[in-house]
Amino acid sequence: MMTVPLVELREVSRRYDGGPPALDGVSLTITAGEAVAILGPSGSGKSTLLNLVAGLDRPSSGAVTVDGVRVDELGEAGSARYRRAKIGMVFQFFNLLDDLTVADNVVLPAQLAGMARGNAQRRATELLGALGVDRHAGAYPGRLSGGERQRVAVARALMNRPSLLLADEPTGALDTASGEDVQQLLKDLHADGQTIVMVTHDLALAESCATRTVQLVDGRVAADTLERVR
Repeated sequence: MMTVPLVELREVSRRYDGGPPALDGVSLTITAGEAVAILGPSGSGKSTLLNLVAGLDRPSSGAVTVDGVRVDELGEAGSARYRRAKIGMVFQFFNLLDDLTVADNVVLPAQLAGMARGNAQRRATELLGALGVDRHAGAYPGRLSGGERQRVAVARALMNRPSLLLADEPTGALDTASGEDVQQLLKDLHADGQTIVMVTHDLALAESCATRTVQLVDGRVAADTLERVR
């Protein structure tokens, strides 16, 4: 039986203001359960690829399909609904709201998706406990360490049980110890079945967490390698 890809890019290109392509004819498929690291030098198209999969940007040509949704054909409102239903996102600088408590930051995606408040609070409590930051539920993000804030950001990303977790340099703003902490967290999430696509310069993160690495150079796929199972 053929496996239907969770993510499929078909001949995807993205140009900005008539310049050279940020992505140039990229075709890529990712199946459910993979942990894929997107590697490459600055300007190679890594973040552009992630933004296209997230529906934050549109390709100049080609098709992007995620979990049966043609992401490139969505309007602004459709893209927002798609991200709430299908995508969890983790950013380098956390993107937590400093005027909301940790618990309220985590609950927010569920509220936007229309989940009942009691169910959302129970889900947030479950996630914060599983990620080891439940003692900070009533605190504000500014009082947490970088590693703790990234754990809260992961909890928020997982709130709506996304098909796909996207991580953009998730250890890039962390010290070595906190980076190793988040590395183990992503590894554990993948072991539990979460599909992950991460953009990173952190080779240790890629080597530890990824089942596959995709190397981009000048907007094209230069290598696509299955990693040894760890």
